[in-house]
Formats: sequence, structure tokens, C-alpha cells
Amino acid sequence: MKLALVCSHGGHLSEMLQIADAWQGADCFWITYRSKRTVDMPRTYLLTNIGVNPVRMAIATVRIALILLRERPDAMISTGAEIAIPALYLAHLMGARTIFVEVWTRVRRPTGTGRLVYPVADHFLVQWPELLERYGPKARFEGAIL
Repeated sequence: MKLALVCSHGGHLSEMLQIADAWQGADCFWITYRSKRTVDMPRTYLLTNIGVNPVRMAIATVRIALILLRERPDAMISTGAEIAIPALYLAHLMGARTIFVEVWTRVRRPTGTGRLVYPVADHFLVQWPELLERYGPKARFEGAIL
């Protein structure tokens, strides 16, 4: 199985690394932002941080599309943030299974990213049971990462 791991380079990356056992043995590649933490990671595609810049979002969407066309992952896991939005939508359009893990710091209110990717996530995990009522029936609580 080929697996795309998509997240930003800070706490989202830390949470993704906490669940590394979940993809043990899979053929993995990363899509993340360029930073001191990510430049030496193996098999990683590094993008410029999108932030809230619409031009950077458009450029990142094209780059992610090209990466996904090249790699053809079977599934994608993401912990956010904004990099997850184009990545999960594109993976969904390409027929890959999509998994989103809402961040641990959100106890009562969903993230903007979570709300935007919920429609295309095949599996949507929250780390606090309080968030279940804020999302639809697809959301599941299986415990916290940290």
C-alpha cells in the first residue's frame, strides 16, 4: 500500500509522528512544508507555507496535484493544517482513501480545516469525545494521540 502523509511542519507533524505505528510497513511519502524539521526527512515533498495566502494556496494545489499524479497513493492521512485542504480533496478526486485526524488541541470547537475536509474524509477522527457532537455521523473518537 502506498500512503501519503500530509501535514504542516509544527505541531501537526508532531502529532503525525505520534501515530507512526499506523503506517508501519507501508510505502510512504510526505507532503509538508520546508522547515528545519523537515528538510532531512526521507521521501518528502517540501512546499512553501501556505498560511492564508490565496496565491500560495493555488500554487500548492497545483504542486500537490502533480505529486499525487506521480505517486498515485492508495490512501492519505493528514493531521492538518491548511495543506490538508487541497491534498485531501485531490486525493479524494483521484480515488484514494482519505483519513483526517483532528488536532488534540481542539476540545470543543472544530478547526477550519476539519470543517472543510469533513465532506471528503473517508475516516474522520477526533481526539476528544466533546467534538463528536460538533461534526456529523462520520466523526469517530478512538482516543487521543498524545
